[in-house]
Amino acid sequence: MYYQNMYHMPTSPRLITVTGFGEVAAAPNYVKLQVEVITKAQEARKAQRENAVLMNQVIQSLLSLGIQQEDMQTASYRISPNYDFIDGNQLFRGFEVSNALSVNVREMEKVALVIDTAVKNGANSVSGIVFKLDDAEKYNHQALQLALLNARRKAKAIAATMNVHISSEPIEIEEIQAFEQPLYSRATLANETNTPIEAGLISVSAALKVTFLY
Repeated sequence: MYYQNMYHMPTSPRLITVTGFGEVAAAPNYVKLQVEVITKAQEARKAQRENAVLMNQVIQSLLSLGIQQEDMQTASYRISPNYDFIDGNQLFRGFEVSNALSVNVREMEKVALVIDTAVKNGANSVSGIVFKLDDAEKYNHQALQLALLNARRKAKAIAATMNVHISSEPIEIEEIQAFEQPLYSRATLANETNTPIEAGLISVSAALKVTFLY
């Protein structure tokens, strides 16, 4: 926050510039996560074949849960040699194949079931669990409104201290980039029963740099 005093320059406008902040909390309505199948074998082709079988099982199991084909996309595919280092010597251990699948889960109550089903059918890694909003723009607009109100209150407080009056409308508004932030979320993946998933809330924030005449 800063105040620009043009007292010694009467021909220039006198300005008060403040930064206003706004924040809206909303419940996420879908989850993006990544399931991965990793296989190892002495021969690359064998590791590939095993990986393909397992990943097809994972995909079919998720389709059976109602996950749509368009909500699944290959995120990465990698074949790499495995080595051990013993007494400074490099020892070849075969090949590793990793196939990662990005999945959008649009029914929040199914998130834990999707994870458990994928693991049961061959996935051996689950990561990148992100809670998302389909209608984030709506909440961003609300946060912008709150940010402008916050900026106006700050400018009025400064003006009152100076015993001056600010213009009824700002002469300049500049948006400062803000991002969605999870207020609280947790996923525990190693469990003998259903994987507990707690979505919490997503905070949609906005910030504005606002200038008033006085």
